[in-house]
Amino acid sequence: MNKILLLKIFFSFILNIFIIINILDEKNKLKNYKICLCTNGKRENLYVREYVKHYIDYGVDKIFIYDNNEENGERFQEVINDYINKGYVEIINYRGLIAPQAKVYKDCYKKNYKKYNWLIFYDMDEYIYLKNFKNIKNYLKQKKFYKCQRIQLNWIFHTDNNLLFYDNRTLSKRFPEREKKARGKKKGGIQGVKSILKGNIETNIYDVHVLNHNLTGCDGFGNIKYIKAISTDISDFEYFYINHYYSKSTEEFINKLMRGSAVHGFDINHKLKRIDVYFSLNDITFEKINYIEKKTKLDLTKFKIVSPKLGIKILDNNPFLNKLF
Repeated sequence: MNKILLLKIFFSFILNIFIIINILDEKNKLKNYKICLCTNGKRENLYVREYVKHYIDYGVDKIFIYDNNEENGERFQEVINDYINKGYVEIINYRGLIAPQAKVYKDCYKKNYKKYNWLIFYDMDEYIYLKNFKNIKNYLKQKKFYKCQRIQLNWIFHTDNNLLFYDNRTLSKRFPEREKKARGKKKGGIQGVKSILKGNIETNIYDVHVLNHNLTGCDGFGNIKYIKAISTDISDFEYFYINHYYSKSTEEFINKLMRGSAVHGFDINHKLKRIDVYFSLNDITFEKINYIEKKTKLDLTKFKIVSPKLGIKILDNNPFLNKLF
């Protein structure tokens, strides 16, 4: 064997050693880079396992679930006790509280902002999607986010796929269809934002969507964007967004209505607004209207959410609903 061949083998060996060292070093860096998720849940036992698995698979280290069920209601331990025992999930008792979401976010950040590099604040019907990243840590560790104190991602709403009742398939299997038409008055529709907040920043949280308007906000590409409210122009986040399973089936949407809002409680005006959004997203049918009216005891034509003639919505000219937000 000549010297040139030996040198090639030697340098190839050294190169492979460096590659292995870099891979191990990167794994150690990711191991020491901590991400947590803060959320609250009420009557979510049908969905919580899918939700937890989604975020654990994405590399989230810890999920703090604030249990807002009724005192004698279901318990998350019934369906995700294995994740709890392995340390992936911690349950915090907020049972019986009305509209606790703002308190949940403040408490979770106050207790954990020094322990985690980033804190995610998403509901149990909100699933992050990162097109080119299998691990959220690789996404958040990018240099372009160094200047960002919060990252604002847009929702993409999914329809009910014209399903009237629940079945036990995953959400992505049951509701692949996205909203068919733009919502809102702005050109291209209005989308909502939810935020990921950088840790080690001593700050107050006073909004459940943007968290704190005074912090430097960025979009999914690391561009600084000042967004002061839930509504913004249609998303340019082609690669980074939140799949928002807002309504699920009609039956599940009713269950969502009846449990109350984590922000607005049992306010009737907000309940009507939610029905408005449901029919803005989904096809209007007599079957859905009758089912919702039967379960809620609401006359949707009285509140002018739908007209007596099927398929004609008169929400935009309804002063009662327009003053809600």
